[in-house]
Amino acid sequence: MRTRRAPRKRRPRSSVTVQRAVAGAPSPALLRRFALSALPGKSVTLRVVGLREAGALNRRYRAKAYAPNVLSFPYGGGSGDVVLCHPVIAREARSQGKSLAAHYAHLVVHGVLHLRGHDHMRRADGERMERAEIRLLRRLGFGNPYLAPPGR
Repeated sequence: MRTRRAPRKRRPRSSVTVQRAVAGAPSPALLRRFALSALPGKSVTLRVVGLREAGALNRRYRAKAYAPNVLSFPYGGGSGDVVLCHPVIAREARSQGKSLAAHYAHLVVHGVLHLRGHDHMRRADGERMERAEIRLLRRLGFGNPYLAPPGR
């Protein structure tokens, strides 16, 4: 008598949509790769925007009068939207001596971790989130984003 194999458990598929309202960001394929590293079985939209849109979203949802580098809008269950402000990210990468891809990787991972419930409001939570970022970025081939580049 043949025995049946137990059905394989299927991991829920992850879905990453990339929207680019401005030019200059890394390719959609690379941004998807960054998001998928921190996104098991969830769905996220990455939207790359300019200063005006990022500033408007920050004013509306956080009552802050500036364009931030990244905003996360969770829908629940780890899914949501991550908005990335290209001009701010490009400026920060230059001033920190990082490649644009490395800084995008960090901020995409950071934003996706927020969707998964991480935050940095308390010191212990911030340290836990930083450790997760460092671990995920290492898997992507990037160094610790919290260390100053050599010569700085």
